[in-house]
Amino acid sequence: MSTAQELQEQGVKLFRRREYEEAARIFRQAQEAYLADGQPDMAAEMQTNLGLVHRSLGENQQALDEMQAALRIFQERDDPLRAAKVLGNMGGVYAALGDREQAYNCYRQAADIFAELGEKKLHGETLLAMADMQVREGKLGRGAATYEAGLGELDQLSPSQKVLKGLIQFRNKLTGGGGTTT
Repeated sequence: MSTAQELQEQGVKLFRRREYEEAARIFRQAQEAYLADGQPDMAAEMQTNLGLVHRSLGENQQALDEMQAALRIFQERDDPLRAAKVLGNMGGVYAALGDREQAYNCYRQAADIFAELGEKKLHGETLLAMADMQVREGKLGRGAATYEAGLGELDQLSPSQKVLKGLIQFRNKLTGGGGTTT
C-alpha cells in the first residue's frame, strides 16, 4: 500500500470519528502524495473528501470550492461516475445553503448519469435526496412519487424505508396506480 493510500485510510477513520480538522489535514497530505505519485484522479478524490469535511463543519462555501475543483478534474478526465458522485455531494451542500435550484440541478445531473451508467443504488439514493427536498418544500405528491422511484432502485431498504414503501404500495392500491417520477 502506498503512503497516499495509507493517509487516505487514516483520513477516513478520522472523518468517521468526527475528528474533522485532523481528517482535513490528513486528506490534504494524501492529496499531495497522490499528486506526487502522478495520480490526479485520486488527488481529486481527496478534494472531494476535504469538501465533505468542510460540509460537516458547516463551511459550505469551502465545501463547494473543493468539490467544484474535483468535479472539473473528473470531467476533464472523462470520469462520469466520479463526476456524478461529486455532483450528488454538491447537491447536499447547495441544499444546506438553501439554494434549492442548484441543489436540484446537481441532483438531477447526478441521477441522470447514474441511470445512464446503470448504477441503480446510487441512482436510487440520489432520487431519495431529491424526494426529501420535495417533501420539505411541501410538494408531498411529487416527493412521494420521487421517493417511490428511488426506493424501487434499492435492493436493501432500511426498516423505515420498508414501511414507507409498504404505505406507498397501499396508497397505490387505493388510488389505482403509481406515482410519477420527476
